[in-house]
Amino acid sequence: DVQLVESGGGSVQAGGSLRLSCAVPAYVFSALCMAWFRQVPGAEREGVVSIGVDGRASYSDSVEGRFTSSRDIAKTTLYLQMNSLQPEDTAMYYCAAGGDGYRCSLSSDAYPYWGQGTQVTVS
Repeated sequence: DVQLVESGGGSVQAGGSLRLSCAVPAYVFSALCMAWFRQVPGAEREGVVSIGVDGRASYSDSVEGRFTSSRDIAKTTLYLQMNSLQPEDTAMYYCAAGGDGYRCSLSSDAYPYWGQGTQVTVS
């Protein structure tokens, strides 16, 4: 089993920034795709960014240019730096792992492993 633990959510004013963290088992970075998703009540999970084992990231149009995901392999942590936050970014944010590490999707169906989520509220 793959355990993922998110942290770093909170409340921020529009235009502000937050950084989310996801603690990841070390082997995951070299084996699986990683991704960040977000979800608001009543809606499906939306893919925000996917990252392959080579570190290449693919962002959704809604966050391109504002959000940046990175990995600290030594700390076995995945990050999501969120800048220029807007009220429409309010959601529960999840990190996820799955896939073959190279063909990384922004579809939630591709990820069998999920963290518990961390809430981001922008007002």
